[in-house]
Amino acid sequence: MDREADVTATVSEIDRLHSQLSRLEDMFPGYRTEIVEGAIVMSPVKPHHNQTIWKLWSAIGAQLSEEWGFLSDVTIPFDDANEFCPDLAVIPKREAEKNLSAYSPDLIELAVEVVSPGSVRNDYEIKDRAYARRGIPHYLIFDPYKAHCVTHWNPSPDGYLGRDTLPYGKTVVVETGIGKLSLDTGDLPVDPSAPGPPVTQ
Repeated sequence: MDREADVTATVSEIDRLHSQLSRLEDMFPGYRTEIVEGAIVMSPVKPHHNQTIWKLWSAIGAQLSEEWGFLSDVTIPFDDANEFCPDLAVIPKREAEKNLSAYSPDLIELAVEVVSPGSVRNDYEIKDRAYARRGIPHYLIFDPYKAHCVTHWNPSPDGYLGRDTLPYGKTVVVETGIGKLSLDTGDLPVDPSAPGPPVTQ
C-alpha cells in the first residue's frame, strides 16, 4: 500500500470510530466514552465521580486568575489513536470561551482525572505517558477507590519525572506556572470499598 493509501485508510478508520462513538454516546447515557489506543473505551460514571469533579472545579477555580478557564469531558485529540476527554483541564479562558468540540492538548496547563472502575489503566498508565510526552506540566489523579491523590510533574518523553501519592485527608499543594494551588482532600467522596486508614497499636 502506498503512502496516499495509508493516509486514506487512517482517515477512514478515524471517521469510523467517530461514527461509532457518536452512536454509543446516544445509546448508553451515563457512560464516558473515549478513543484509547485505537479502540473505543466506555466507563460507567458513578455519583462519587461527578461529586469529586464538582468539588475540584470549585476549589481550583477559586484559586485561578480570570485568565484561566476549564474544560470538562471535552475531546482532546492527541494522535490518530488517542482522543481523551479529561475530567478537568485548565486552559486559557479565551480559548475555553470559543466553545469548541475539540481542543489541542498544547493548551493544557493542568489535567485532572478521577478514577472509575473501568479507567484504572487509562488514568494511571496510558494518560500518564501521553500527557507527559505532550508536555502537559501537571497531571493529578484522584482515586475514590484507593482514597488517594497522585500528583505528577516535570514531564518528559519517558513520562513524568516527579510524582507523589497523598492519602485523602491531606492537603495537595501544586506549584504550577499559573499559581500555587492548595486542594483539601478531606471532604472528597470515598467509595465504600476503599481501604480504611491503617490501624495503630
